[in-house]
This record gives sequence, structure tokens and C-alpha cells, in this order.
Amino acid sequence: MKKINPATVLLGLSLFGSAVYADVALQSKEDVQGAWKLQYTKNSLNDKQAINREDTWVFKDGKVAILHIPREGSYYDQPPVAYDIEDGKLKVAIIGGSRFDLFTVVEKDDKNMTLKGKYGNYYYFSKK
Repeated sequence: MKKINPATVLLGLSLFGSAVYADVALQSKEDVQGAWKLQYTKNSLNDKQAINREDTWVFKDGKVAILHIPREGSYYDQPPVAYDIEDGKLKVAIIGGSRFDLFTVVEKDDKNMTLKGKYGNYYYFSKK
């Protein structure tokens, strides 16, 4: 019987694992157009504890508005801010300045989208 080299198995698994979590490069603003319900967030990909969310991100005409954000027993809407696609990533302006948040798209299809924030948080959306 032929023995399998453990290093070969690990190499194969690491190649497969990296293919599963390869980033999705956005081509244009139309790739994210529409309303996306933020279902939950996680602090890392392997985090077992998800934080349920209630807000909706609406991408329209080069702007994104975050709606229905819970706060102190009620809800508020964030005014629209500009967004852009830069090097395949989602770049969203922060209100009141020249700073921005940068998101990598981890997975995306017609009904679901997963974003990774610049600090490693994961955002899980479903299309409304």
C-alpha cells in the first residue's frame, strides 16, 4: 500500500482553502446597485458569534445610504455618501470628512454578498 505524504496533503488543502475564500473583484458600481439587507456581522471569518443587524444599505446613483440603523430604542437613516469601486474593492466615504471605508468583496451572487472591512470584520448581506 502506498503512503501519502502529509506535506502534500497540507499543500493541497491550503491551495483548495485559498480558492474557496478568494476575493471577488468588482468591475463597476452597477455590481452592487440596489438595496442590501445587512443580516449580521462577525469579527472574523471563523467567529462563532454573529451580531444580528437591522440596517439596509441602498446603493443608487453613485451614493450609498444606510437605512433603519437601531439607536437607543428607535431607528435613524444615515444621509447618502459617495461610493466608488477602486482596484476591485468597494470604497465608501465617511460622513464629514475626506476619509473612507474600504471593503473587499469575499463572496457575491445575485442574492447574497459578503464584505470584509479594512479591520477584518465581515458583513453578510442579502438582496432585498
